[in-house]
Amino acid sequence: MLLSRAMGWRALLAKEVLRFWKVAGQTVGAPVLTSVLYLMVFGHVLEDHVQVYGRFSYTAFLIPGLVMMSVLQNAFANSSSSIIQSKIMGNLVFVLLTPLSHWGWFFAYVGSSVVRGLVVGTGVLLVTLFFAVPPFVHPLWIVLFALMGAGLLGTLGLIAGLWAEKFDQMAVFQNFLIMPMTFLSGVFYSIGSLPPFWQAVSHLNPFFYMIDGFRYGFFGMSDVSPWLSLGVVAGALALTSTVAVHLLRTGYKIRG
Repeated sequence: MLLSRAMGWRALLAKEVLRFWKVAGQTVGAPVLTSVLYLMVFGHVLEDHVQVYGRFSYTAFLIPGLVMMSVLQNAFANSSSSIIQSKIMGNLVFVLLTPLSHWGWFFAYVGSSVVRGLVVGTGVLLVTLFFAVPPFVHPLWIVLFALMGAGLLGTLGLIAGLWAEKFDQMAVFQNFLIMPMTFLSGVFYSIGSLPPFWQAVSHLNPFFYMIDGFRYGFFGMSDVSPWLSLGVVAGALALTSTVAVHLLRTGYKIRG
């Protein structure tokens, strides 16, 4: 039984990775193109007017933010879209018939989301390096925040997919929560340039700590301590993972 469960979650993970890879033009290529367009537009307009951390060009500053934004959005999209599509099309029953535990579900769906987020993020980074090359001061911090950020958003996507019963509900979750929190997390600016009130508001956004910690890995500089960012992201990941595993264990909206 233990062997079958171990093989089962790996098979589900492979199936989920194959699901997004078969349409890589849509799931990988399109986000990379979108990020490049952001970089071209914002970089062209602000390159000569904004200097960040006193010595880095705005284009170089923008690259890590766009990479992390792509990682987060695509990790969320992967698990949420997979669950909601399976629920609506009715093929989720085939997964329910397997001996997979709730942990198997969790590792498969979140794991595939991490893979997609990292694949898209790597693609964005490789393409944007043609425009500017930011320093890679602390590579381990870059990898750590990329993994934790993708895991956190993959888990949020799993929760959203379990909660939603139709695509309209999923769109509300993504358009009114994920998208605003991502764009207001410091992707396009340093919160040090904001008035005190909006700096305080930004500190309430957990997405800010993912972006800021990830950017610290490139520049060795950040708006808050990377250890604080690490603690906030780790706490948020632990909390959302606990909720997601509980929902899977109880069969929330997936078992009759």
